[in-house]
Amino acid sequence: MRIITGSAKGTKLKTPRSFDVRPTADRVKESIFNILGSVVLDADVLDLFAGTGNLGLEAVSRGAKSAIFVDNSPASIALIKENIIRTKSADRTHVYKSDALRYIDRAAQLGQNFDLIFCDPPYNKGLATAVVEKLDSRLLLRESGLLVIEHSRREAINDNFLT
Repeated sequence: MRIITGSAKGTKLKTPRSFDVRPTADRVKESIFNILGSVVLDADVLDLFAGTGNLGLEAVSRGAKSAIFVDNSPASIALIKENIIRTKSADRTHVYKSDALRYIDRAAQLGQNFDLIFCDPPYNKGLATAVVEKLDSRLLLRESGLLVIEHSRREAINDNFLT
């Protein structure tokens, strides 16, 4: 796994040794960022269930203004911090060890909002729907912002939010 382009192009990211973390494959990540295009430039990014920090760090490398990484796993937090060092992006990143739903509440209380939110929760645990509903009720996504969420085909997402 590596940073595809931008200021940290070619940097290899540290990956987990276990299967508890499911990093987004480089070709999938490249497709996502090809679709996003210039949306990433100067964006404030939130990476929920961040795992290795792969998506948020790619965004920073491509010109995002800032990225916040949220994960509740100590092992994932360690991976994210190591990958921030590898990509030399500490000045534009923050890492929080937290449950994603609790972090959304906290961010709303602090008045934070984002141009781009990545969300890659564990599959088939109802978390994708819970996060979408919480994001909608807390208004963390700016008016023209985008949510990129990876979820199982078996887990339906509330269509009311997807407009």
